[in-house]
Amino acid sequence: MSDLVFIAFPDEQKAEEVRQKVLGLQREYLIELGDAVVVVKDADGRIKLNQLVNSTAAGAVSGALWGTLIGFIFLMPLVGTAIGAASGALGGKLTDIGIDDKFMKEAAGMLQPGTAGLFLLIRKMTTDKVLADLKGIGGTVMRTSLDEKAEAALREAIGGHVVSSAKDTAS
Repeated sequence: MSDLVFIAFPDEQKAEEVRQKVLGLQREYLIELGDAVVVVKDADGRIKLNQLVNSTAAGAVSGALWGTLIGFIFLMPLVGTAIGAASGALGGKLTDIGIDDKFMKEAAGMLQPGTAGLFLLIRKMTTDKVLADLKGIGGTVMRTSLDEKAEAALREAIGGHVVSSAKDTAS
């Protein structure tokens, strides 16, 4: 079972810095992530998601490749490439992997304008080592599906406090 953690930061740079740190921990096999998304709420209140994987671009590239191959069969590789890229981009845009985009935008509504947050979908982690590496990063735990003991340890490690938990909002 995966756990979801949402941590707020004063700016996008800090949220991205922490995401890179967590991705480094993943390369050391201390944590396994399903997704890590930086969300930014601009001064006007608009919310932007910075995903790890751009599914629209990946779909366009894949579609272009397959379209070209199929286009060669019909002796129209350029037409095949164009149609493949367009259909691949559309398919990629409609595909949502990891954390649900709608959920993230709703949860990011709690952020103050001009701030950012980091959503982590954690599959597995070596808790003591990960928390030791994240010690003192700052930020505020906004939402989590961790049990109370793990949530308290996370809160203590990063030096923030919990605003609400997923259990509170699910009731």
